[in-house]
Amino acid sequence: MTNEKFTSEAQTLKKFFSIYCKDKHTDQVPFASHLKYKNFTYNIELELCQECKELIEYSFHRLQACPHDIKPKCRTCKAPCYDKSQWKKLAKLMRYGGIQLGIIKIKNFFQI
Repeated sequence: MTNEKFTSEAQTLKKFFSIYCKDKHTDQVPFASHLKYKNFTYNIELELCQECKELIEYSFHRLQACPHDIKPKCRTCKAPCYDKSQWKKLAKLMRYGGIQLGIIKIKNFFQI
């Protein structure tokens, strides 16, 4: 995986977690992390609840450990590295975040 792909994947996780946790939970605290991938470091700063903090740390760990040179979408991967229970939590979060990002884009397009 290239540094650009890693950055893109990390930014996507960051956006989705930020939206989901802000809308669904009330006990956010600042969270900072420095992700290392090969010789590259990506810094994350968010406000998340404890549950989302644990899930994003798990997700980042899985992203850093992805064995594929060309990373497939996790839902289509033939050798998924997520634990099934964690995968279900993340799928719910990603589904919600994706819908919300779509709504935000539509509102911005129509300047609602």
